Amino acid sequence: MKNIHKAFFGIAALMLIFSCSNDDGDATGAANLEVIGIWDLAQVNVSSAQDIDMDGTSSTNLMNELDCISGTLLIDGDMVWTFEQTGINITAITNGQFVAQCSGSVAATGAWSSSGTEVVLQGSSLLGTLTIDGDQLTKDIGDDLPGIRSYVYVRRPQ
Repeated sequence: MKNIHKAFFGIAALMLIFSCSNDDGDATGAANLEVIGIWDLAQVNVSSAQDIDMDGTSSTNLMNELDCISGTLLIDGDMVWTFEQTGINITAITNGQFVAQCSGSVAATGAWSSSGTEVVLQGSSLLGTLTIDGDQLTKDIGDDLPGIRSYVYVRRPQ
């Protein structure tokens, strides 16, 4: 029985030693600091230009075509993010033309982490992983119409 106790404590000690390491990373490291702030939705890109507002000018950015689209993403220093954004419904009409309408809002919150080139927003299937490029975050979805190609957020000046 003594040997079983010794073996148990030996295994427990080994598990404790190997589960703790110095490479766990620093949650508040410099790579994470660059994404902390308020980010505003600047582009909702689609695969081909559309003239949804019928002003004679087509655009691949639905924000140029629909005044009702908005979105804000807050990434804070407590490793928590929140966002609220306009929902968008896109429906095919005919001959490569589509109609897009705003439909309520989408909101989510969760934890985040960053590798320096990407920020991962846990808890959202809409945002997920975004690419960091200076003062711009991009969610590249890559879908063709009636899907969204990408969402682009820009850092709000402080």
